[in-house]
Amino acid sequence: MSFESERVALDPGAHVLNAIEELAVPYELIECDPQLADTASFCEHYGVPVEESGNCIVVASKKPPKQYVACLVLSHTRLDVNGTVRRLLGVRKLSFASSEETVSLTGMEVGGVTPFGLPLDLPIYIDRLVLASKELIVGGGSRAQKLRVDPSVLHNLPNMQVVDGLSKVGD
Repeated sequence: MSFESERVALDPGAHVLNAIEELAVPYELIECDPQLADTASFCEHYGVPVEESGNCIVVASKKPPKQYVACLVLSHTRLDVNGTVRRLLGVRKLSFASSEETVSLTGMEVGGVTPFGLPLDLPIYIDRLVLASKELIVGGGSRAQKLRVDPSVLHNLPNMQVVDGLSKVGD
């Protein structure tokens, strides 16, 4: 896969805002202190329930040819990398993509990765639990912004697949 051709030469936050505007879906932009962008810090400081916060995580196969997928799960759950994601990709071993791979593939800052504005050839797996949320806060491309959306807008994303059991609750 060639992800480089899909990225826009804008700052990551502007790229994501352009992408969500193109989808023509309602959203609220939340500006935040970049030092508080990590989920636990953000939720505590800004009073956001962790059940309404989503994490978009890029996962990579370990052996060539490299395969990548972006996975969106609620922040109080744990992505089932070695079970569900591994089976869906049909590979033997997976790991979280490195920070360098994530930035290179998405054009977004770690701590701000979002399903909006991802390269069109990067598959997106969305845990069904995310769609059951009342509202959802996800990254905004940079560590200085988040997006509040109705989870139903995720159905407008290209190359997305809703997955049962993408995450596990608790340990």
